[in-house]
Amino acid sequence: MPHGNAIAAEQTIWNHCAANCGGRCALRFTIENGRAACVDSCAAETPDGAPLPQACVRGRRMLAWAESPLRLKWPLKRTGPRGSGLYERISWDEAIEIACDKLRSVIDRFGNEAVFIAYGTNANCTTARPFNRLMNCLGGYLSRYNDYSCAQATWAAHYCYGMEPDDGSSFSQAFSADLAIAFGANPVVANDGGANVGAQWRRLVKQAGTRVVVIDPRKSESVMGNAEWLPITPGTDAALVAAIAHELIRNNAIDLGFLHEYCVGFDEETMPAAYRGRHMSYRDYVMGEGYDCIEKTPEWAEGICGIPAERIRSLARHIASARRLHVLSGWGPQRRSNGEWSAWAAMALPCLVGQVGLEGTSNGLYPWHHRVLSSSLPEGRNPVAASIPVFETIHAVEHGEAMTAENAGVRGAARLRHGIKYLINYAGNSLTNQHSDVRHSHEVLADETACEFILGIDTVMTDSLKYADVIFPDLLRFEQQSQTSGGADWGHIVTGRPVPTPRDEQKSAYEMARLMAARLGVEQEFTLGRTEGEWIRALYDETRESQPELGLPEYEQAEHAGIVSVWRGPRIALEAFRESPAKHPLATASGKIELFSEQLLHDTAGWRLREGDTLACLDTLAPIPVFIPEWTDAGIPNAERPLRLTGFHGRARIHSSWGFDEKLKSMFPQVIYLNERDAAERGIADGDEVLVENDRGALRLPAKLTSGIVEGTAAISQGAWYNARIEDGREVDVGGNINTLATYRPSPLAKGNPQHTNICQVRKK
Repeated sequence: MPHGNAIAAEQTIWNHCAANCGGRCALRFTIENGRAACVDSCAAETPDGAPLPQACVRGRRMLAWAESPLRLKWPLKRTGPRGSGLYERISWDEAIEIACDKLRSVIDRFGNEAVFIAYGTNANCTTARPFNRLMNCLGGYLSRYNDYSCAQATWAAHYCYGMEPDDGSSFSQAFSADLAIAFGANPVVANDGGANVGAQWRRLVKQAGTRVVVIDPRKSESVMGNAEWLPITPGTDAALVAAIAHELIRNNAIDLGFLHEYCVGFDEETMPAAYRGRHMSYRDYVMGEGYDCIEKTPEWAEGICGIPAERIRSLARHIASARRLHVLSGWGPQRRSNGEWSAWAAMALPCLVGQVGLEGTSNGLYPWHHRVLSSSLPEGRNPVAASIPVFETIHAVEHGEAMTAENAGVRGAARLRHGIKYLINYAGNSLTNQHSDVRHSHEVLADETACEFILGIDTVMTDSLKYADVIFPDLLRFEQQSQTSGGADWGHIVTGRPVPTPRDEQKSAYEMARLMAARLGVEQEFTLGRTEGEWIRALYDETRESQPELGLPEYEQAEHAGIVSVWRGPRIALEAFRESPAKHPLATASGKIELFSEQLLHDTAGWRLREGDTLACLDTLAPIPVFIPEWTDAGIPNAERPLRLTGFHGRARIHSSWGFDEKLKSMFPQVIYLNERDAAERGIADGDEVLVENDRGALRLPAKLTSGIVEGTAAISQGAWYNARIEDGREVDVGGNINTLATYRPSPLAKGNPQHTNICQVRKK
């Protein structure tokens, strides 16, 4: 149903935020004298109860972004060393000529597989990926898989459920549960906005009759209302689940009927035939009859998780007695060196008591989000078969020729023939700022003999953009015609018209790609004779025709209304499978829920693990959700008293977006959170400047003392912009970027991002 504007159409323009939080929130711009004068959002819901995508404080700063003095205004060509930030203004003709000539040279000498499009997240709409289409018109490019957010959870969900990591139930199902357990989820910050999970969370924690438990090393902002905080040592979620499983088994509280009918690998009876009699089931692991032969009692877990054994027993009793149990996971716990198994353990927990596929339940995955629009700018066929894990990008620049399917997760080819020689970095800050070991990334990208050319496209000069040889200045999404969708039970479409802001020589990414296509002789193949606006309309009409059940209005009506809301919920994860596993098998190898994955063993046979990556008591990767100590748990002298260093999402940024906004930085200062006892040992008082360091680098920022973080752990919100200075003869990041200290070592299974697994030392400056 369409919802119109509250102010006269000639006075307002609707568009949307394009940040990568999942909200896709609507923005309403008031126009005065032909210019956008202010931006706000909209009412929290319509008169008939449909929640509207009301923007958070970051989204309402979009106009300030457009008017920032840091805005890129015209094309630039590098004049100093890569990373120096030294550029000169050039014309669009020259910029297009240089970018295209370099691209043609690389393709002619190395082939299309030497071209790569970097990971970027701040341009979410139907036409936000024009360079992928351009490259496929030219013969393809080296593609990527995974992302920085949830690679480990993606792989775990694939093996356990044959699903995506956000294929949990609608979060609204939690309102029908009497016990909701959240592993590392902080919806009121990470998922803020009127149509996002954060608003529903605020209501849930006030609801009588629903107990909410948040398992997290840090007492996050979501521990509010009736929510309880269960502090846990980072990276030990799988140990907690194993101890809960031990209590459930010991007290005959396991739903054995469910596990035998719907699951593989819980006990001998449900093991694949080839692995029976070898004590490799999840039950044998928990009861100390397999793998390490250690019984996973609450006392065992207490020494690992830091949670008292009696509290573990109490939680197990509540799980066993819950009429409806709702288990969900954020993606923080899986961004660790053992993240695949932490995520898998959270998925296993509700299965142990048969609490999946029923009203009120979820399956341990992230809550389901509905995207109404199913069509986006078609990329076409990529003739290059090879792809790499996105977290291996810098390795592929540095030593791509050494990357194989066995040692680096190369897909579609046995190995890479070349490293990345031409890199397109569009709307992304993941080459350096968001990547592990920032200083190492700087060194690799500064070498012009490795990657020969970097094309950068953005709105402001990010740290990653300083390595571009030519820069194209981009428009923000709300400054151009755009369309996006989001939501959950209520989905929404925002159809945006261009908002008039101060302009110089910025262009849309689609227009940039079209200009390159014209110079390279593939303009007709790229555009098919369509403008970007015509593509947006065609893609909307395609969704409207392919899904008539949505009842979408004509495009003109959607554009006039600004926001269209569509009811699609509620969704109960695994509901059809629970009703009939034979008629609705899962996309796993067995068609069932897998607590033991024979497919995982098959897929990873022959993999060469990095030194120190051997897991559990097998010669390969563990095929059940065991607890695996993190890399940093071994070999650290106790006398050094290091701290675990973990990250989290803060209010000031989504990833690194808005990292330059001085107002948001003043509202939400970048600090390091320390437990009061850890700080006292080091003579650190609240507000003191401290030096945080390890063998990868050092950063300086204020300390924030709190009892709301487990002892032995420090926490820094991710995404702050790297800002290095020389202090006492060494390079120190005063921007507070946690990736200054993060290890560049992909996780063993997913080859994903383990950036929350770090060790550091903190001392008063």
